[in-house]
Amino acid sequence: MTYLLDTHTLLWVLNTPEALPSRVMRIVLDSAATLLVSIATPWEMAIKVNCGKLDAADILENFEAAMTRGRITVLETAVRQAILSGRLPLHHRDPFDRLLAAQALDLRIPILSRDRVFDLYGVQRIWD
Repeated sequence: MTYLLDTHTLLWVLNTPEALPSRVMRIVLDSAATLLVSIATPWEMAIKVNCGKLDAADILENFEAAMTRGRITVLETAVRQAILSGRLPLHHRDPFDRLLAAQALDLRIPILSRDRVFDLYGVQRIWD
């Protein structure tokens, strides 16, 4: 099965996997699972690092190598997904999370996230 990782989930996978719920950890460790991270994730991380809100410059320096080591594929954004993210109800104003929701809906895949706002969009969310 294919899963989309929220930014915080990716950071925990890379830095503190023991913080992940057991269900999410089983998915991450499952070699049959396809793990995706949105192209919006490194963009969001770079903005937060630049503003001093996130200490992850080391991950960004070798982002693609870190994804390869973690068996994680970077998901490019399709035009239809960008349009869908702009047309979603304004349950959430964060453009990064809106794009993740649109990608998950478009691809019909669950997102690994603790953020319950995805539930409002009808995205299948796995966390607990």
